[in-house]
Amino acid sequence: MEICVLIKQVPSTDQVKIDEKTGTMIRSDLESELNPLDMYAVEEAVRIKEKNSGTKITAISMGPASAEYTIKEAISMGCDEGVLLTDRKFAGADTLATAYTITQFLKTKKFDIIFAGERATDGETGQVGPSVGAQLEIPILTYVNKITKITNENITVQRAIEGGNEVIQTTLPALITVVKEINEPRLPNLENKLRAKKSKIKILTNEELKIKEDKIGLKGSPTRVVKVFYPKISRQGEKIVVKTSQEGVEKILMYLREKGVVS
Repeated sequence: MEICVLIKQVPSTDQVKIDEKTGTMIRSDLESELNPLDMYAVEEAVRIKEKNSGTKITAISMGPASAEYTIKEAISMGCDEGVLLTDRKFAGADTLATAYTITQFLKTKKFDIIFAGERATDGETGQVGPSVGAQLEIPILTYVNKITKITNENITVQRAIEGGNEVIQTTLPALITVVKEINEPRLPNLENKLRAKKSKIKILTNEELKIKEDKIGLKGSPTRVVKVFYPKISRQGEKIVVKTSQEGVEKILMYLREKGVVS
């Protein structure tokens, strides 16, 4: 069985800055990590591998060169290999352009299941995974919290819906986005950490993918951030100077009566 896991490098700090001109995130000088919600997708793929001999897992990410470290994190958890799609021409892509770029690569690869996290903690859209499935024209199963059965042709899952769960069976290949209730991601062991450190990540640019430039990056992004601003918090208060607490209470009550707050 061939499994792909879509992962993303995200900032590991809340000190995120936005470029006010382009509307894109400034990722330089920020510590990064594997998107926490993608760890559940990696873990579920590894659990399937442990139960099905001959299964191979490929971690796939699109991002800057530094995302190679993130892919190695996924390998240390149990993935077999990694692919990084990186090119300056991919920069500034919205969710549609990102999904399109990933889809063009996946069209060159054989797979049975594509796993993705529910959403990325930096964008919070939850759009890339389902968009990849839609562009590949394969079944999409979202908010999956349990996989109950897998055969060579079908998969049966339980997905979270409002007020409960529903069980769905579909044919393979399929794309599955998982929620964190599905499992508990493991800590990498020493053997896998050493294997990840030695792993050679396959790097692909647009020179290899040959995607039309009007479909990628900012040029291929139909959604744009037209304005970025930071909220200004200002307070205009009236200072009340009193000699006793009783005088202070009376002045506050007088003020509240004038404003019609109390009678």
